[in-house]
Amino acid sequence: MLKEERHRFILNEVGIHNRVLLTDIASLLDVSVDTIRRDIKELHNSKLLKKVHGGAISLGFNNYNPIGKTVYSLEEKSRIAEKGISLIKEGQVILLSGGTTNLELAKRLPSKFKLTCFTPSLPIAVQLLTKSNIEVIFIGGRLSKDSQIAIGGSAINMLSEIKVDICFLGTNSIHPVEGLTEFDWEIVQMKKAMIHSSRKVVSPCISEKIGSLQRFKICGVEEIDVLITELEPWDVKLDAFKNMNIQLL
Repeated sequence: MLKEERHRFILNEVGIHNRVLLTDIASLLDVSVDTIRRDIKELHNSKLLKKVHGGAISLGFNNYNPIGKTVYSLEEKSRIAEKGISLIKEGQVILLSGGTTNLELAKRLPSKFKLTCFTPSLPIAVQLLTKSNIEVIFIGGRLSKDSQIAIGGSAINMLSEIKVDICFLGTNSIHPVEGLTEFDWEIVQMKKAMIHSSRKVVSPCISEKIGSLQRFKICGVEEIDVLITELEPWDVKLDAFKNMNIQLL
């Protein structure tokens, strides 16, 4: 595979999943880790992604307010966010995980709604602070510098003491058989705690993530109540989820 083809593949994977690992990309492309490390360094120098320890993250993901930054599939994520807002009612308590799709939802929360929002995501908390009608409660703990989300025991303990109306649970990958998965073990533990802290779990997910799989499992598909994509519910790409006891939106 030519270097230009590898670069396109890496940028596409970073766009879909927000973060990639050197070892995963090397395995997918059947090349050495050193080759992918050099590719990522070049893409970092060209300001097309951000190089981090063991891999890379998207520029839109690694920015508190990604105006002017490239947010992958922004139109699709905006459509998902609008669908998500339709599930929220006045006075509810909601929980937002991190990720660029949930950041779009936070931006679009209407000013007429009075809500209480919990989040362990620093970018989402900062975005919500611009809305006077929303009470923002940050789930604190040790911050992951790559994902900008609180992780660890103190954050999980705080989650154990709440029960929200709706959790909007972002995910790196979703598979009809293997469920929701992530590459980061500590973030998986946070998301498991978020599920236990919620009466209703909504997974906002661009359709390109469907069928993909990462190392660590968050939950089975049956543990979520609603799957939101940019697609119409009857789209053939969602056929594998139609016989499950979840709402497709």
